Amino acid sequence: MDKKESGRSVNSNVEEEIQSCNGGSICGFESLHHLLSASLKPQSLQEVNRLLTGLNCGRSLELIALPETAKCLSSKHEFDLQAFGFHADKELLREPRIVRVGLIQNSIALPTTAPFLDQKRAIYQKVKPIIDAAGASGVNILCLQEAWMMPFAFCTREKRWCEFAEPIDGESTQILRDFARKYNMVIVSPILERDIKHGETIWNTAVVIGNHGNILGIHRKNHIPRVGDFNESTYYMEGNTGHPVFETAYGKIAVNICYGRHHPLNWLAFGLNGAEIVFNPSATVGELSEPMWPIEVSFIHFLFYTVPCDTQLHFLFFHFVFLMVEISQ
Repeated sequence: MDKKESGRSVNSNVEEEIQSCNGGSICGFESLHHLLSASLKPQSLQEVNRLLTGLNCGRSLELIALPETAKCLSSKHEFDLQAFGFHADKELLREPRIVRVGLIQNSIALPTTAPFLDQKRAIYQKVKPIIDAAGASGVNILCLQEAWMMPFAFCTREKRWCEFAEPIDGESTQILRDFARKYNMVIVSPILERDIKHGETIWNTAVVIGNHGNILGIHRKNHIPRVGDFNESTYYMEGNTGHPVFETAYGKIAVNICYGRHHPLNWLAFGLNGAEIVFNPSATVGELSEPMWPIEVSFIHFLFYTVPCDTQLHFLFFHFVFLMVEISQ
């Protein structure tokens, strides 16, 4: 067999392997973890897992078994589903307090050329089964990604994307209030807010919904990136809500939106205000933010548990994922 025939044979085998692996959402595998496990040597896999998920007290993270209902939703709607446990050292005088935290990263559902209302409704339909999977998995607090109800278009400087903005109690919030009541779940919903009480000012806002469907409050993004040609002040300015902490049925939580993670005093203020868990819904690119996270996290973790939920912009049109983290305090 000559080199050309050999090359065709290899390509044919690869194509057949990909075609035969069509039962899962990621190249035929049911999760990124399974894809990596099948493709990497054990030593390389261990290092990749350390980079992706970190270590817990020097040990690999514990994988949590999920109910069949959640797995079926993952398979039917083609989203990746992962669950890990972070455990603190056992105390002698207090029982452990376990909180199940869910994070959703979703791609858009229609091209950005589609009518805006169609885009928005399509995202709702895409995210609903993921929230159902979170509810079936016993998630206590669920956080969606930054501006989850629209394409993340703030890098374009095109004002037309402001049409996606909605009031605090708008359509997105009403949909999530029903889920909060249904699953007895606290939900953090980052939206593009239209402040109808103050001249329709636009804000980058997280709405915190209680487990009874009540709106506990909001936090507006308090640090705006102005990096080179990327300037979000085209759409909104720094928020005016300070560093609020919300007392929920499952603990005291705060939301440090996106660029605020790069400011140590921002984290410190949430900690001083009593936060036990801080969410970081964020949209970024790996080359910009990933190298900074190991530096930032060494300071943050002295204060509280931190839960980042990133939208990687270069994955905008690709797969979406639900991640559950079980935290022992």
